[in-house]
Amino acid sequence: MRIGILGLGRIGAFHAETLSGLDAVDSLVLTDPFADAAKSAAERFGGEVVDSPEALLAAGVDGIVVAAATDAHPALILAGVEAGIPVFCEKPVARTTSEGVQVLKAVRDKGVPIQIGYNRRFDAGFVAAREAVRAGELGKLHTVRSTTLDPAPPPAGYIAASGGIFRDCSVHDFDIIRWVTGREVTEVYAVGGNRGAEYIKDAGDADTTGAILTLDDGTLAVVSNSRHNTRGYDVRMELHGFTDSIAVGLEDKLPLRSVEPGVTFPAGTPHDFFMDRFTEAYRAELTAFTEVVAGTRPSPCTVEDALEAGWIAEACTLSMHEHRPVHIEEVRKA
Repeated sequence: MRIGILGLGRIGAFHAETLSGLDAVDSLVLTDPFADAAKSAAERFGGEVVDSPEALLAAGVDGIVVAAATDAHPALILAGVEAGIPVFCEKPVARTTSEGVQVLKAVRDKGVPIQIGYNRRFDAGFVAAREAVRAGELGKLHTVRSTTLDPAPPPAGYIAASGGIFRDCSVHDFDIIRWVTGREVTEVYAVGGNRGAEYIKDAGDADTTGAILTLDDGTLAVVSNSRHNTRGYDVRMELHGFTDSIAVGLEDKLPLRSVEPGVTFPAGTPHDFFMDRFTEAYRAELTAFTEVVAGTRPSPCTVEDALEAGWIAEACTLSMHEHRPVHIEEVRKA
């Protein structure tokens, strides 16, 4: 099949490399507002360069991958759907959840599949955790812990446009908690602090946060996030039930140092970047998209799924700023 990629920055170029190595993909069509970015990707991974999204959609592509700036996501999703072309779009659907709702209303009845990029759904550890929960191996859950710690904060320009740490970073934890447990979040309480980069505080955001999520069956989920984890990129989940407890990310590249006498775990070089931690997950995610394009599977992460994670992020942002618990229905109705 022939796949178009819109946006050839860091993640777009990474997707171009991944797609170029998939057996199902015969050719790529690339476009970016910065022509040199598209040209560079074409030279490295192959593909035809065109000068606009319109030209790409007219180039006989079977599916499109949207890796452009967040502000461009709604228009590019809609353009793909109107052309009848299956769409893969990196999260988020739009800058705000309310804008995302408008996208959902516009595409809901079009019959064109859309897959939103939440790569943890394709990581082997998280897949195994979901299967364990579904099989009842843990018994009834009582506690979930989910962690995302970045090795260093993004630049000031990125922070200013990110929508805040809950919408940009924690949203991955929110999505994977829903996906692994199969439960919905009903209420949140979130706090945040600033112990590092001043420009994050100046942007009205936090660099380190904690959130307690109450799930619809009473399970408590604890989410921990930070922009500062110098030892490496730390993504983990723990699930504790009345029968058993399991962990995702507890392996030799875990960026955490034990100080117990005689303990050498973890012994590997710590993960230092999200592309390192999730290389295989990204490959599985884009392989799944080729199956969506081929019509052999439904979207594994729909616009509706992405919006559910977005509502949790909205609720946590409000909770942090107003220092109070927030029910999810409160932000849905806002």
